[in-house]
Amino acid sequence: MRLLIVDDHPLFREALGSALRLAYPEASLHEAGGLEAACALLSAERGFDLVLLDLALQGVSGFEGLLTLRARFPRLPVLVVSGHEDPRVMREALHHGAAGFVPKAVDKATLTTAIATVLGGALYLPPGVDGAAGAEAPGRSPDPAARGTPGRRAPLAERVARLTPQQVRVLMMIRQGKLNKQIAHELQVGDSTVKAHVSEILRKLEVISRTQIVIETAPLDFERMHGA
Repeated sequence: MRLLIVDDHPLFREALGSALRLAYPEASLHEAGGLEAACALLSAERGFDLVLLDLALQGVSGFEGLLTLRARFPRLPVLVVSGHEDPRVMREALHHGAAGFVPKAVDKATLTTAIATVLGGALYLPPGVDGAAGAEAPGRSPDPAARGTPGRRAPLAERVARLTPQQVRVLMMIRQGKLNKQIAHELQVGDSTVKAHVSEILRKLEVISRTQIVIETAPLDFERMHGA
């Protein structure tokens, strides 16, 4: 079993790694101190079974890190291990593609249970947090009848799930206030390619402007929305 810990606090990575080695002595553990390093490692080396992700990474806002991993590595389960303990944030994480959520304050037994649950193909939320059974997988709407209903739109999680990996990257840059030329430079593509991505993002998110993109995706910044 290959596990990747993604956290920008060295002491916590060490503590989590120690707990995992005790629980899974045969596992191959890897660490990344940020999202870019994690993506580079996952791209270079295949065969990982699980990512344990902290949401509060430097340079990453809200669920952006989770969405990036889900977009670039859709078959790799992500277990969020976070200092946030707000049940609303936990449930939203599942809606945005996490396979489970564990607060950093849990004991080793709970962490082991969470990992076993996720590796077994099920969703995990801490005991007492309602919502795991009702969490929809990415790309599904909790109200199928709403798909073709005039005046009604799919939930944000479903609309974001329509985006391709490259469109997710463009979306994050738009949310950071970057212009098309800046996005094109960072992605090393032409301006016309970026314009095409932006047009598709507008269509898939069902909005008409870049400003609306930022407004519509505001719930991804759960700290602002919920005061977490």
